[in-house]
Amino acid sequence: MQPASVTVLPTPARTRPRTALVASADRSFRQRLTHILTGLRWQVREAEGGAQAWAEAENAPVEAVIVDSWLPDLDVNEFLKDFRGSFPNVDLLTANGAAPQDGPRGPYRQELLYAMRRSQDTDTAAWNTAPALNESGGRPGAPAERWAFQPQAMAAHSASAAREAAHIMAAEAAGASTNGSSNGAANGAAIGLNGAARSSSPTLIRTESTARGEAAASERLPELIGNAPCMIEVSRRVRLVAPRMTPVLIEGPTGSGKELVAEALHRLSARSRHPLVAINCAAIPETLLEAELFGHTRGAFTGAVQGRTGRIEAADGGTLFLDEIGEMPLALQSKLLRFVECGELQRVGDNETVKVDVRILAATHQPLAELAQSGAFRSDLYYRLAVFLIRTPALSEHSEDLLLLVDHFLQQMGRDTPVKRLDEMAMAKLAAHDWPGNVRELEHVLERAMILAGEEPVLSAVDIDFGRVVN
Repeated sequence: MQPASVTVLPTPARTRPRTALVASADRSFRQRLTHILTGLRWQVREAEGGAQAWAEAENAPVEAVIVDSWLPDLDVNEFLKDFRGSFPNVDLLTANGAAPQDGPRGPYRQELLYAMRRSQDTDTAAWNTAPALNESGGRPGAPAERWAFQPQAMAAHSASAAREAAHIMAAEAAGASTNGSSNGAANGAAIGLNGAARSSSPTLIRTESTARGEAAASERLPELIGNAPCMIEVSRRVRLVAPRMTPVLIEGPTGSGKELVAEALHRLSARSRHPLVAINCAAIPETLLEAELFGHTRGAFTGAVQGRTGRIEAADGGTLFLDEIGEMPLALQSKLLRFVECGELQRVGDNETVKVDVRILAATHQPLAELAQSGAFRSDLYYRLAVFLIRTPALSEHSEDLLLLVDHFLQQMGRDTPVKRLDEMAMAKLAAHDWPGNVRELEHVLERAMILAGEEPVLSAVDIDFGRVVN
């Protein structure tokens, strides 16, 4: 009797969960799509722009990429074309469901299209209204740690939106009424919104407020966190001048993000494929700064055992960023002025001139115009550098962005470790601080708090240490 044959089925291999990448400057769009795709058992990663999406795709493989119809940093059509060339096997879709003709149709295309239709059909007003919070205090599908202290912020925002809409409704009702009557109607409308019976008016109010917030978020650059008008103005000025060769002077207090502005100017320029070379004029001794900038030949001075290319020459074809230009010695300013005027430099110890093509960006925390007037800085060089001015505001000037900045830094610090969150007392302590070190100080305070908290998932007020010595 022949033994019965036994068919051994292969053990199914453990597969990596399918992953989608959503690239959009619109945070609410990303969250809605993430919520729906997560329900379909996708892992979802988010990116605020094209450059971040590209980096995410390079860091870890993805099955699909959904790109919004507008990106804050790159042209969508160019991004789709270049991305397809580098990632030919990724299912690539735009927010309207279209896909490049030459791209593959992934096996999960119908799921992706379904998720996009669902996200578009989602009631935007219900999504953005404060009562639509889950048990953790966040919006549906939003990670709890990202909205740990959001109820209070949402309540304040709703009240602000109510006041704005009440003024609008009062003005519409009264026509050319006086300020006093308009205020009275506004107060009545605001009181009505806090009651239990909510009519269609709150939906209109929230939609108006949400539209303004989303418009601000779409206007700002991904490097510059903050939706305050002064931050949106910085992004606007960067976009206007970035494509040009115009020299730019970036002024602002220490720690306010001047280097980030310089990076954004370079990234959005036609020189982005060439190097951005930065030099801190305050960090290099005066005796070495000239050689660092212009380079030197072998034997030009004691210790120069071989020739070296300077920072200006290294930036040829790209952008030169002169940080803390106000600290540059007067004697060196005249040599820099000659280069700015004619584009030629002379290495230390060399008689020959070298033609270099660079765009110059400069930054300072000092009042350079006043220094130029007093003679502490060459006025002719100042006017050459300050063709276009961009001012980065102190954190105290856009304190309404504190919540957004805290969320950004906690997410950034949680890339290698679990994302932590703040309790109400910790957030209140941050809000009461005057931030003399601006955004850089906030980042360092949060990093210090994460270290002090150890394994605790929540940062408390005890962990918030501003590093000041108390006598």
